[in-house]
Amino acid sequence: MNKTVYKISKMDCPSEENLLRMKLEEIEGVTHLDFEIDNRLMTVFHKGQVDEIDKSVFELNLGGKRISYERTDQIEFEDDSNQRKLLKFVLAINFVFFVIEICTGLISKSIGLIADSFDMLADSFVYGISLIAVGGTFIKKKRIARIAGYFQIFLAMIGFLEVLRRFFSAETIPDTSTMIIVSLLALAANSICLYILQKSKNKEEAHIKASMIFTSNDVIINVGVIIAAILVHWSNSNKPDLIVGTIVFALVIQGAYRILLLSR
Repeated sequence: MNKTVYKISKMDCPSEENLLRMKLEEIEGVTHLDFEIDNRLMTVFHKGQVDEIDKSVFELNLGGKRISYERTDQIEFEDDSNQRKLLKFVLAINFVFFVIEICTGLISKSIGLIADSFDMLADSFVYGISLIAVGGTFIKKKRIARIAGYFQIFLAMIGFLEVLRRFFSAETIPDTSTMIIVSLLALAANSICLYILQKSKNKEEAHIKASMIFTSNDVIINVGVIIAAILVHWSNSNKPDLIVGTIVFALVIQGAYRILLLSR
């Protein structure tokens, strides 16, 4: 690993920091950036040569000047350790609720709960590969966000096929009490996850943004399943459950599209 320090004479607020981040994160091999705005210093941890980094810094015309370049054995950063703890926590919550919702969804015959369980599984996949991304290059993190987006589309298509199967088969009324209780528990869990992710110092990185998109969708989905359960009970029909399941899978695809845009 290489460590290069730059003096950025015109960096006096977060705007210049964001410009530098956007410029340097496109460079293959850049792993970590540290900024000291008060001292107008930027430290770049990277693999490979420094020439491309020099060129990108100088092109911004912020008075950038390289003041040191050295080899370093440092491969772990405090932010990386915090990210791992955060992602392990939300991964555990999402996987537990995937198991709970897929089991209760099958038992209660609710497509809404099954759809939400698929979404929880997609989230677990995202958090898992995000753990792999921690400490990697910015380019690697964007690639991982792209993988997460395609995986979510795959799960949504399976869900759409199940909705169609149930729509054309004999009508079965789901257990609304189970739907409401499980969805309320999932709503509480997802709200906690979203709060934790929003407080992350690394929330602007692609893989963390992808995680926040997934969790925001989950909160909406949980409310939708609760509403569907109420309508199923009121109408004595499974159609509200199927409609909400369809909406859930549409939200899954919408979230995947946003993640694919982010990965670019």
